[in-house]
Amino acid sequence: MLVSDFDYALPEELIAQRPLDDRAAARMLVVDRAAATFADRSFRNFPDYLRPGDCVVVNNSKVFPARLFGKRASGTARIEVLLTRQSDDDPAVWEALVRPGRKVPTGAVIHFDEGLQAEVIGRGEFGERTLRFSGAADLLATLDRIGHVPLPPYIRRPDDTADRAAYQTVYARPPGSVAAPTAGLHFTPEILARVEAAGARLAQITLHVGLGTFQPVHGELVEEHRMHRESYEIPPGAAEAIRGAARVVAVGTTTVRTLEHAARAGPLAAGRGETGIFIYPGFAFRATGALLTNFHLPRSTLLMLVCAFGGRELVLEAYRHAVAARYRFYSYGDCMLLV
Repeated sequence: MLVSDFDYALPEELIAQRPLDDRAAARMLVVDRAAATFADRSFRNFPDYLRPGDCVVVNNSKVFPARLFGKRASGTARIEVLLTRQSDDDPAVWEALVRPGRKVPTGAVIHFDEGLQAEVIGRGEFGERTLRFSGAADLLATLDRIGHVPLPPYIRRPDDTADRAAYQTVYARPPGSVAAPTAGLHFTPEILARVEAAGARLAQITLHVGLGTFQPVHGELVEEHRMHRESYEIPPGAAEAIRGAARVVAVGTTTVRTLEHAARAGPLAAGRGETGIFIYPGFAFRATGALLTNFHLPRSTLLMLVCAFGGRELVLEAYRHAVAARYRFYSYGDCMLLV
C-alpha cells in the first residue's frame, strides 16, 4: 500500500490557527459507512447520534508544557526542545526532539530558565535525543512555569496564555501528552451531560500522546512504517463499561489505538502498558463501533486509521467535501463522526 494513496489537497487557509470561542460550535461531518453518505451537522448534534447502551470512550491525558527554549553555554543560538516521553526508570530522563540537532551532539548541555539544564546522553534512530535534567527540585513544576504549550507546527504562531486552556480537554486529568487528543477538544460540560441523558455511559482511559501519534511516515510503503510506543492505562471501571456496551463510540484516534491494542487478545481488560499498534486499511476492528475524530494531515498514520475504519475511498471523498465546504482543519478545527 502506497503512502501516496492517502493524500489530498488542502488550501492552507483552511488550517485553523485558533480555536473557536465556543468549543461545541464546531461543524461535524457525519459519515454513514453502511450507506456511504455524509451530512453536514454541528458538534452540538453529537448526542443525537447516541443511543442507550452506547459507551463513549475518551482519552483523558493532559497536555503539559513540553516545549522548551534554551541555549548552550558556549553559544547564543536558541535551541528548541520538545519533550516526548519520560523514562520509566528515571523521572529526570526524557526522550526529546531537538532543533537544530546539529548543535546538540551527545554530551552537550542545554541551559534553560530558572537554572534548569539538560545533558544529551543518547541519540535515537529517528534523530531524537535522550536528555538528563538537573537543577530543579521539582522538574514538572519547573516545566509548568517555563515550558510552552506544544502547538503543532501547522499552527504558525507562538503559543499564548489562552492556549493553556484551549489546547486541553475539559476532562483532562493525568499529565503526560505532548499533543492534545484533539477530537475531545469539542466537548463541554453541557455536551457531556447530554451524552449521559441520551442513555450512553462515559468511560475515561489514558494514552499519553507522543511520537507514536504524530511522527511522519517515512518511505513510500505504508507497511514499512513502525510506530513509536506510547503508554496507556485502562481503569477497571472503564474496562467493565466498554465490555458491557452495545456499541463503543471512540473519541479520537488515540482512544481507538488503545482500545484495539487491549482487545487484540480477547475481551478488553483493564491495566497499564505500552502500545505501538499501527492501524491502516485491512485492520480488523474488535472494539470500536463508531469514531469521532478531527481532520488529519495527508499521508499521516492518523488518516490511515480513519480510512481503515471508514473505507479509504469514502473517507477521502468526505475530506474532499469538507475542503469544498470550507471546514476548518486539524487540531483547532472541525470534526467528523463515522457511524
